[in-house]
Amino acid sequence: MNNRFIAAAAGLILAGVSLPALAVDGDIEAGERKAATCVACHGAQGNSNNPAWPSLAGQPADYIVYQLQLFRDGDRQDPLMTPQAAGLSDEDIRDLAVYYEAQEAVFHEADEELVERGREIYRAGIPGQGVAACMACHGPAGEGVKGAQYPRVAGQHAQYMRKALREYRDEERDSDPNRMMRDIASRMSDEDIEAVTEYMTGLHR
Repeated sequence: MNNRFIAAAAGLILAGVSLPALAVDGDIEAGERKAATCVACHGAQGNSNNPAWPSLAGQPADYIVYQLQLFRDGDRQDPLMTPQAAGLSDEDIRDLAVYYEAQEAVFHEADEELVERGREIYRAGIPGQGVAACMACHGPAGEGVKGAQYPRVAGQHAQYMRKALREYRDEERDSDPNRMMRDIASRMSDEDIEAVTEYMTGLHR
């Protein structure tokens, strides 16, 4: 993992400097129509009711484009999403991405017994284990970083995020450029993962 890059990103975010955003040229109204087939898993307006499936509301459009292209092109495998994305055109993907980015995320109750430890990990990392602060890439409020393909984590289901982090840790998921998430997750225990995901699911300020 490039620790200098993470440190630089953290400095920019904390200073209120946005990384250059690459605007996604899509049609929100068209995206809303196309999202009708996504509701069963991702919920109305992109807020999933099933904690095993991710919410998409408020997710940066460029991140959604990147992930949908991975699914469509077979570079990321999932028994549900890979076949669903197979028939999407680039225009479909852009329309869906801007629609979901425009939706308001719903937040979830967190386990108060784990939140304080999760806050420490999110904001300061775990220096003794070489784990960088999550906010360096995901933002102080967990909103993600547009143009950098860093996803929103605030309000995401804790169960889904735990699964994702364990898949990165166990080398079962490789959709992270430069192995960034795999390197970070490999240094985290199950207890670390549980705490930080509980904090992120209720993070909204």
